Amino acid sequence: MTDPQPVATGPVPAGDVVPFRQAVRAWFLISLQTFGGPAGQIAVMQRTLVEEKRWIGQRRFNHALSYCMLLPGPEAQQLAVYVGWLLNGTRGGLVAGTLFVLPGMLALLALSAVYVLWRDTTVVAALFAGIAPAVLAIVAQAVIRVARRSLTHPVLVAVAVAAFGALALFGVPFPVVVAVAALIGWTVHRLAPHVFAGSDGHGGDGGPAPLISDDALHHARPSWRSAGRILAVGLAAWWLPVAAVALLTGPDSVFTTQGLFFSGTALVTFGGAYAVLAFVAQRAVETYAWLSPGEMVRGLALAETTPGPLIMVVQFVAFLGAYRDPGALTPWAGALLGALLTTWVTFVPCFLFIFLGAPHVERLRHNTAVGAALTGITAAVVGVIANLALYFAEHTLFTRTSIWAWGPFGVRLPDPGTLSPVALAITVAALLMTFALKWPMLRILGVCALLGVGTVVLP
Repeated sequence: MTDPQPVATGPVPAGDVVPFRQAVRAWFLISLQTFGGPAGQIAVMQRTLVEEKRWIGQRRFNHALSYCMLLPGPEAQQLAVYVGWLLNGTRGGLVAGTLFVLPGMLALLALSAVYVLWRDTTVVAALFAGIAPAVLAIVAQAVIRVARRSLTHPVLVAVAVAAFGALALFGVPFPVVVAVAALIGWTVHRLAPHVFAGSDGHGGDGGPAPLISDDALHHARPSWRSAGRILAVGLAAWWLPVAAVALLTGPDSVFTTQGLFFSGTALVTFGGAYAVLAFVAQRAVETYAWLSPGEMVRGLALAETTPGPLIMVVQFVAFLGAYRDPGALTPWAGALLGALLTTWVTFVPCFLFIFLGAPHVERLRHNTAVGAALTGITAAVVGVIANLALYFAEHTLFTRTSIWAWGPFGVRLPDPGTLSPVALAITVAALLMTFALKWPMLRILGVCALLGVGTVVLP
């Protein structure tokens, strides 16, 4: 465990738990490490915010994550908005959520342009192929630590195992898993309230208490006036760009179609991006013909290996679709407009959901029945992260997997013959750097990235 980083000297501005500049710097460093989908992104925030800086306690972190899991959209980005809001109010949430998305948006924008120009991203793919094993090691560490701190009773362990099995073996829809976990938590509270009574505040690891006490309420009180103001501003920010594009390019333009389609997609992405990508691929390829099936696969591969939420693949889809049908614009101007508009309508709703709901969720932390339901969800989230880690491991170490079905069971099994020796070797090195040497994340990511590039550059 690294020592917590001290807060900068001098008076802290009103409403700020940590100085704003220090928070911005921390979120920027986090944004550079958000590889590996939601499992990797949650792992980065867990390690940085809970374990190293001690800005937020484990129970508070879990509570926020449980709420974000209930929302449509990328839960890790919403968690960043929530924690940023806790630390520095509205401006903290805006900065945390924006920085969380920005590196991935810029990286995928550049890679989309490279793909259009040369159709070859071999060196870039090798770079990220080296990073993926590093993320796998970080995710493995996060699953162990989150489980150790969150599963404080055998009932919670059972919920986590059941959630993992439901997702990995039976393919139960994510919302059903979350709903059942909440029901189990509420029922256990009613029948045996002592089960959750011994939950500690910040993980009981012997470190100093977090800056935000797990029992302290946020200063922002929910009110109808505040909710109305947030809703008005959020809806205007969300829909005015779509309306402007429709007026300037016409209601039938590719830009208007993309703005409307991806605005709707942002509202149905429960359970992470994988739950909605099949629908996006089908509509983008077959209905709108924005790209080919092979290009959809390549776009997904780029999104999986660049920082930021996996749903960022919609930017690649919009880029190619608008490049090929730019209307009165040049292809490059059209591609840029389509990509930026799609990114905007995909992530603006996330800010709206957090700023509307977080003040209410903060008050509900002291409602024992609701708290027990969220504790059940937290246990299920451990199983969800473990399932995501398994999925990520399969696709990092193997190039092909298949579904083995037997009655109600359905298990995705890797093809042993497609094991990548390079990926396995880099993964072993990353595990040693993470668990034995205890290197910081940025150093591990950098070394593994160089190893990945070396497999292509060196003969």
